[in-house]
Amino acid sequence: MRRLLPLLLMLAASPAAAQPVVTSTAPDSVSVSAFRDPDRAEGGEIDPDWLQGFALISEQRTIDLPAGESLLRFEGVAEGMVAVSAIVTGLPGGVVQKNRDAALLSPASLLDGSLGNRVHLRRTDRATGKVTEEDAIIRSGPQGAVVLQTAAGYESLRCTGLPETLVYDGVPAGLTAKPTLSVTTRSPDARRVTVTLTYLATGFDWASNYVARVAPDGKTLNLFAWLTVANSNGESFADANLSALAGTLNIETPFEDLAEPPPQPRLDLSCFPTGSGRNGIQPPPPPPPPPAPMAGGYADEESIVVTAQRRQEKLMDVPIAVTAIAELEDLGDLKLYRVPMPVTVAANGQKQVALLVKDKVPFQTIYRLRDCPRCEPTEQQTEIVLRMENKESGKLGVPLPSGQVVVFERAMGRELLAGEGMMRDHAVGETVNLVIGESSQVLVTADNYYAPGKGADDYRLTATNANPFAVRIEFGFDVDDMKGLDSRIRKLPRKDGLPTWIVDVPANSARSFDYRARAED
Repeated sequence: MRRLLPLLLMLAASPAAAQPVVTSTAPDSVSVSAFRDPDRAEGGEIDPDWLQGFALISEQRTIDLPAGESLLRFEGVAEGMVAVSAIVTGLPGGVVQKNRDAALLSPASLLDGSLGNRVHLRRTDRATGKVTEEDAIIRSGPQGAVVLQTAAGYESLRCTGLPETLVYDGVPAGLTAKPTLSVTTRSPDARRVTVTLTYLATGFDWASNYVARVAPDGKTLNLFAWLTVANSNGESFADANLSALAGTLNIETPFEDLAEPPPQPRLDLSCFPTGSGRNGIQPPPPPPPPPAPMAGGYADEESIVVTAQRRQEKLMDVPIAVTAIAELEDLGDLKLYRVPMPVTVAANGQKQVALLVKDKVPFQTIYRLRDCPRCEPTEQQTEIVLRMENKESGKLGVPLPSGQVVVFERAMGRELLAGEGMMRDHAVGETVNLVIGESSQVLVTADNYYAPGKGADDYRLTATNANPFAVRIEFGFDVDDMKGLDSRIRKLPRKDGLPTWIVDVPANSARSFDYRARAED
């Protein structure tokens, strides 16, 4: 017994008795449900450099668990993971504790984790291109001058004037190249299990982009919409079950603060002030900036222009026959659009799939203006409004999520851009008023009308149409109180809560409306 006790103590303290680590490198399947930025204006564009929406990620992973307690590592979770939201189901012993791993692989963390260890210093001679390599020991961390000990003495990294790099034999323990969630669990026996990891992640957003093509008769249009999902995380979600949710959520939790990763060390290289490198050699001055790229190169500015151009072309390139359209489902008060086939949501990229296809949608073109009764606008331009009824009888009858709209019409044998607008969220049964621009051909003027028998409170509203075709004009009197307005305004029909003068003006003609509006006391 005296001999057995020390042996047991040695086994307990040995590495073999340490908590086993089980690493899941990737999920078997993944679902991504994207939510829009709740603070983005309706119809506003996605900013790929500042995605403020989020997503619900659900992953299924197959894991071989040992008996007893073990540390289970989920590698490849999203950078914007909100760790406190993570739920792991399917573990026989449940979750004892969970942690978001802080030590991510980077040049600074790799150097810091190799402090005091042997590495290889590789140099390239600028004149001959010859590459030499020698052993070195890192004697200082990533902050300030990185000091190396070689057979020739001590020197600071990248201060000899030669291109230098460090080559490592391996990755220090505890560093991971991918964002990782670790959980501690206990299993009654060794077994293979399928677990589900579900969590919220920031760095996502989605929007709809509409393309409307007006028919030659000017009475109907074909409406197509893209569903665009953006991901600013450094992780891709391959063959994901993708869905997008429309609606307004009440967000109380500061997701950005909860998803903020732990601070990582920075690699700041500097040289000794009185001479640096081996034997105090001063480094040469920095090389001149590279020449401007030749025409057809890949400068950042050109890349941005090309990307924007390609995006516009893609919006115009609506397929004639769409084989897969996002399927609409109800989720409480929200609308869920489910992509019917697996897609890859790429890292730092966007995914577009068809959202809606509606042909021969009847519409009216309305020229609209709203102003106060006494404001006296002078030849003010009117808004060009395409009006549709979101009903089955109007060839729509589906929820329309907010997004940007481009409208094309045929002229001179080809399609030309007629205008752009923003679509707000529309429920079934609503009237859709899509403003696509302003008209300089349809104008409205109001002024005091001094004629025999008229007083200072009398006005004449004049609408002129310089188009070679008749137009319908709606002038809404922007008033909160009908006090001071005569019966001619009171009897007008209401549009969007405003008394509105509705008039059809023939081609190259004008129409007028007289009314009285007294100043409020």
